[in-house]
Amino acid sequence: MKRLPKSAVLTVGTLLAACMGACASTQAPQELTDARSAYQRAQAPGGMAAEFKPDQVHEAKVALDKAEQSFLDDPKDQKTRDLAYIAQRKAQLAEASASSQHALSTKEQADQDAKRATKGQLAATGQMLASAGQALASTQQQLETEKKAHAEAEARAKDAMNRLAIAGSKVTEEPRGVVITMPGGVLFASGKDTLLATAQVKLGQVAEALKTQGDHKIVVEGHTDSQGSDTSNQLLSERRAQAVTTFLVSRGVAADQIRSEGVGESRPVADNASQEGRANNRRVEIVIQNIENR
Repeated sequence: MKRLPKSAVLTVGTLLAACMGACASTQAPQELTDARSAYQRAQAPGGMAAEFKPDQVHEAKVALDKAEQSFLDDPKDQKTRDLAYIAQRKAQLAEASASSQHALSTKEQADQDAKRATKGQLAATGQMLASAGQALASTQQQLETEKKAHAEAEARAKDAMNRLAIAGSKVTEEPRGVVITMPGGVLFASGKDTLLATAQVKLGQVAEALKTQGDHKIVVEGHTDSQGSDTSNQLLSERRAQAVTTFLVSRGVAADQIRSEGVGESRPVADNASQEGRANNRRVEIVIQNIENR
């Protein structure tokens, strides 16, 4: 079997060293610490993962590199925790798959030995085969459980988005995730950041859908048109995004799952030269992030 290239270890080591210098004042989140430990176990020379599944160990290394880079870019960004979780799972999957491969190899070797064994040896071999089969069954069951959980999460997301579409909200799928767009005029009075009574009804429906998305992170983005100064538009977009976030949390969306972000006038979707275009630019977007993009 091929061994992992030394560069796989050096890349992670280099990132770790850089992070120790650049982020000395910020402690790495527990998820990143766990991901580092899981990868070190998986890539250990002589270990089953390095021997049987070097490609999956490499995937874990690439995922960990992304988490380390995110920590370097912004030590407090939630994205670091999410990327670290993915890296940890990839490292664990490499070990589990290697264990399964090792069990299969053991079984094949045991089959060959059984043909040459005496009756007394056959009894011992049968016991070894049973243990290998149990290990393989356990690994397969773990993989099936994770596959089922992912399918259930996708089904919940689809059902929630269908209900929002029926309720009249604009729902689109983008590379960054599922985006629920709500016009600013529906939510707020002109120039204000206090939710209208009718907006609370609409956002209540959104909150019910978001509560089914516990395995996804959510970002509430506030957007404005170009009228007014850049500073005033930025502040208004931040206050509006926070108002929507606070309301959704009050309706049961987990506070550690959702965050707000003011974008100001920087991301128009229409021409600000027309009244209709400005109306389209005044909006709040609720982004249900893809797990791999968090």
